[in-house]
Amino acid sequence: MTLYARFAAELGAILDRLEQDGVLPAGLSRANIAVEPPRDPSHGDLAINAAMVLAKPAGTNPRALAEALVERLRAVGGVESVAVAGPGFINLTLNDGVWRAELAEIHARGGDYGRSTIGAGRKVNVEYVSANPTGPMHMGHCRGAVVGDALASLLEYAGHEVIREYYVNDAGAQVDVLARSAHLRYREALGEVIGEISEGLYPGDYLKPVGAALAAEFGDRYVGVPESEWLVLFRERAVAAMIVLIKADLALLGIHHDLFSSEAAIHAEGKAEAAIARLRERGLIYEGVLEAPKGETPDDWEPVELTLFRATQFGDDQDRPVKKSDGSWTYFGGDLAYHAQKAEGVDALIDIWGADHAGTVKRIKAAVAALTGDRVQFDVKLIQMVRLLRGGEPIKMSKRAGNFVTLADVVREVGKDVVRFTMLTRKADAQMDFDFAKVVEASKDNPVFYVQYAHARIRSIGRRIAEAGVDCAGTPKLERLDREELALVALAAQFPRIVEAAAIAREPHRIAFYLFDLAAAFHAYFNMGNDRPDRRVLMANDVETTCARLYLANGIGQIIRNGLAIMGVAAVEEMK
Repeated sequence: MTLYARFAAELGAILDRLEQDGVLPAGLSRANIAVEPPRDPSHGDLAINAAMVLAKPAGTNPRALAEALVERLRAVGGVESVAVAGPGFINLTLNDGVWRAELAEIHARGGDYGRSTIGAGRKVNVEYVSANPTGPMHMGHCRGAVVGDALASLLEYAGHEVIREYYVNDAGAQVDVLARSAHLRYREALGEVIGEISEGLYPGDYLKPVGAALAAEFGDRYVGVPESEWLVLFRERAVAAMIVLIKADLALLGIHHDLFSSEAAIHAEGKAEAAIARLRERGLIYEGVLEAPKGETPDDWEPVELTLFRATQFGDDQDRPVKKSDGSWTYFGGDLAYHAQKAEGVDALIDIWGADHAGTVKRIKAAVAALTGDRVQFDVKLIQMVRLLRGGEPIKMSKRAGNFVTLADVVREVGKDVVRFTMLTRKADAQMDFDFAKVVEASKDNPVFYVQYAHARIRSIGRRIAEAGVDCAGTPKLERLDREELALVALAAQFPRIVEAAAIAREPHRIAFYLFDLAAAFHAYFNMGNDRPDRRVLMANDVETTCARLYLANGIGQIIRNGLAIMGVAAVEEMK
């Protein structure tokens, strides 16, 4: 149990007794009661809003209720003082023994400090990246890939069972274009001069190895023959080659999915028809005509009978077609079938989408609600674009020319850890800049460097103490740590509640923000020794203080490692 959870439990027991004594009516909701750090550290260690939350439904004065709580909170173990602030907020100051015990707990639990059980083993499917299988990963895919992977790790750390999934869009027109592009490279590999790549085909050189492999396997069998004889085969081979390429690119970022689901396979196996049949049995599928577009009606618009899903019954703005007038599936029809498949056997679905898909959210939420009877929670995290800069100047790219910035090139230039950490330094729905010069800058303005440097500095402290011949084996004398130093422990002790809050909100960037604050606090603590010899970690003439401070530093290092592990970032041992 975390420190905050322990005091929340103590508060809960006190509230139970107040109910038994008739001070509070039974059955009041406690959902909004919080035990958390106060905004102003000078107010104490814990802030409690229970009196403010319960006073009105209890029909009593908040301050009077706060005074009744204070009387009982003073008796809780580890509480040094309790005060009522303002109209009824309660501030607790804990004694030093609480923080020394928490530091020992950090060391005892190691990599599991901060791990939570709030997920209770619930199974969550997190689908992310899912770029069309038509080429290598580029930086437009990077942010969603990192956010999705970090979110999956965060949910696992918080006690969920997670499935990482990639949806392969291999049933649309784009993969036919891929097949035709591969056929062109196939002919090129056989010696044909293909000249400039035609408009509408993929121009990148990444298809040359695919063409060469097809030429080696089939010779000239598919030269000069109708498209119908090779399109399906070339499509399958090209998609398979692109998936290998995509997996290799993602592996450079440390990303590995558990499951790759094929859109083409979903249709081939009749899963779309099965999903529609289930909804039709419940009266949620019908044949009808959509209303004319709002505003000025296009000249070529005419009412056409379509197969429609009653999305409006589940909060959408209008009913949605699942099939076109020619009987083929709409994009929504395919997405509906896919979500029907992945909702089987899970408790929640999370999709990581680009912000340009915001208009699709309501209809998919409606589909999942209908398909699962609201049993499966569904959430979409929208990811804003990343603007690429070099020294403050935008990098110009052209997909038509095939000179987009690939993920592999970026990782090779600045490193996996820099890419992953940087992508988590802003909320996912906020636009961000990725400046190749800034992200490798060795300054406190660069959070990647600042956090990793804190860990490297802690490791360096340990090496220097060992080199000085100071033996810190055994139990350290933590009484040597004063209030100023124990304030670092109080900040470190927030890590478990940060993990839980981030998991509940599905916001892995909160871990990055917290680590930056923790690193900044550690650097400030360490730098005090530059001006005050008595604040240095290594005190040559005071072994007990040295070992206590090393123990403190190593505890902070453990929290940094735990947080970076969630983010998929290495904790470096030294920085050169």
